[in-house]
Amino acid sequence: MCWSKKKGLSFEEKRVRMMEIFFETKDVFQLKDLEKIAPKEKGITSVSVKEILQSLVDDGMVDTDRIGTSNYFWAFPSKALHARKRKLEELESQVINVGMGSTYGHCAFLSAFISSLICEHLCNPMLHFY
Repeated sequence: MCWSKKKGLSFEEKRVRMMEIFFETKDVFQLKDLEKIAPKEKGITSVSVKEILQSLVDDGMVDTDRIGTSNYFWAFPSKALHARKRKLEELESQVINVGMGSTYGHCAFLSAFISSLICEHLCNPMLHFY
């Protein structure tokens, strides 16, 4: 009988699952809370929680603040939506700038293509831009 090893989660899958914790609960957490919740609810090992959380903080997807001696972490879906809208406006501005030196058809194609990508991301709060 052949036993296959259980495949672990990739770093990106862990990041998405961590964001799900924040978006589903809409709560504020300390690191120790996330180290307890993540393994039970999302299958993220407790030893990797700190590294994943730091990468999300570094990318601006999770906010953090120190109050007294404690660090608190949070991320709300509304912030992610606003970030995506700003990214859409930035990309549309770039398309317009590119379009100034090209034909109208080429600019319209780029605009439609970028808008479809942005719509795909706006419809799925778990996806994000880097």
